[in-house]
Amino acid sequence: MNSYEFFIDDEEAGERIDKYLASLLPDYSRSYIQKMIADGNVQADGRSLKANYRIRTGDHLTVAAADPVIPEIVPENIPLDILYEDSDILVVNKPRGMVVHPAPGHYSGTLVNAVMYHCRDDLSTINGVLRPGIVHRIDKDTTGVLVVCKNDIAHRKIAEQLSVHSITRRYRALVYNNIKEDTGTVDAPIGRMPNDRKKMGINYKNGRNAVTHYRVLERFGRYTYIECQLETGRTHQIRVHMTSIGHPLIGDTVYGPSKDPFHLGGQALHAMVLGFIHPTSGEYVEFQAPLPEYFQKLLQRFEKEV
Repeated sequence: MNSYEFFIDDEEAGERIDKYLASLLPDYSRSYIQKMIADGNVQADGRSLKANYRIRTGDHLTVAAADPVIPEIVPENIPLDILYEDSDILVVNKPRGMVVHPAPGHYSGTLVNAVMYHCRDDLSTINGVLRPGIVHRIDKDTTGVLVVCKNDIAHRKIAEQLSVHSITRRYRALVYNNIKEDTGTVDAPIGRMPNDRKKMGINYKNGRNAVTHYRVLERFGRYTYIECQLETGRTHQIRVHMTSIGHPLIGDTVYGPSKDPFHLGGQALHAMVLGFIHPTSGEYVEFQAPLPEYFQKLLQRFEKEV
């Protein structure tokens, strides 16, 4: 038998347990996963679950399953933009186009492949062989700061902070249209859309609580440069919330206009600041990732056009 352990963060909460495990354990069939659940081999904090259980923020899942045939995830010598490193954590500036962890269709070229090469065997094991060290994620086309945990103790302590929303997360974004007010808050639940499970949206019936604070940094007439601070961390939260108030992100062809006049290949969104209590020192630490080149060029272009 093989044992797996997962901690649920905000982005994952609300998904059915069988679908969640199917996405993380691609070498097991959906029917086999449902059988594992029926046999009591999938538990959350010691209690057995049913296949229709929706995972919650802070859930500690344990799974007992037969040894699978797992695709080999190999270390790859991929350059990392390292912002900070010690014996407990690695803080990196993730580039655009890089998937955070392996999944069907993306078993190489991910951040995990890169940190496996850099850290060797010094990575937490809590989230299994497909997500060693990974405690939180950002989208493939979102750039910015991420923390990777080198041991299970650090992983648990940072995961606990994520579960109670005590981590500082500030993003920079460029959005369509002029935002009239200087500051604002979007407080609207987010969940998967019933007609498209890959897409998130405002969902008052089955969505999870989601809160985004924003403030205007600069106005360019048809576009606005903003900073967003997250209280929660739902999947695609900033993208969904800003679209819901009439200000989709530039380049976001999923939640905004289907055609991107700037040909960015993804949303203009950058995870700029990440702050948390260090798992060993107990002191608050904060890290900042500089704006990527494409983002700076857009700002320069808009400034010239005003």
